[in-house]
Amino acid sequence: MKSMSSARRSLGAVAGVAVSAALALGVGASVAQADSGRHPAHDSSEKPTVVLVHGAFADASGWGGVIEKLERDGYPVLAVANPLRGLASDSAYVRSVVDAIDGDVVLVGHSYGGGVITNAASGADNVDALVYVAAFAPDKGETVGQFNDPSQYPGSELEPESLVLRPYPGGVDATIDPADFRQIFAADLPQRQTRIMAATQRPANVAVLEEESTSEPAWKTIPSWYQVSTQDHALSPVAQRFFAERMGAHTSAIKASHAGYVSHPNETAQVIEQAARATS
Repeated sequence: MKSMSSARRSLGAVAGVAVSAALALGVGASVAQADSGRHPAHDSSEKPTVVLVHGAFADASGWGGVIEKLERDGYPVLAVANPLRGLASDSAYVRSVVDAIDGDVVLVGHSYGGGVITNAASGADNVDALVYVAAFAPDKGETVGQFNDPSQYPGSELEPESLVLRPYPGGVDATIDPADFRQIFAADLPQRQTRIMAATQRPANVAVLEEESTSEPAWKTIPSWYQVSTQDHALSPVAQRFFAERMGAHTSAIKASHAGYVSHPNETAQVIEQAARATS
């Protein structure tokens, strides 16, 4: 496993957690409110606000293509920066964003971001729909990491050697080795793009996947949609279909990598708009 030589002994204890961490991770770029200065093509006054939550090894800029389509169709959009420090604290942060929005919300999560929206939307009065994009959807008492068993959920190509671990006071951050990033998370994107994504990936505290989901899952009470990425090499497509079936989600599939929302932004935006129309 890759790490700084001075930290090898301390990192050995977290190797197992780090393997779990990679599976929960997403693809993307930085905190951004989707206000590009353009006027939307349609009146957005009656449309819900779409809140986009990225996973780990990502930031909010990966939603760029999805944002363009949603804005063009008149939807107000907010792509938040998921802190990636812990499930409870990340969920509380996203909930604070949702609570500050005046009006209805469609809450969208990718990868680990699915666990965050599952908790953040629990009990929220203004969240009309949930959209999971190749995302985890834990029940109360479950961890994201428990769904990484390859005997139950085959398809991931992630190996411990693909992770770079960096200790910091109070924890250890994980990123994906740039040499492995494209194959694992974004195999359907051009190399020139994935090089930038690998260089700008937001690190995740490896402990986030060992933290239990403590809220009643929002997908039990809020209508949900799930987009499966059938060529995902990070989060098993078998696991994705398990989540979708368990929650009774409106399910669609795209032939895409874990970064399907980057490689197929129009299809992803269409699912979000379907959720918005069905619950408005």
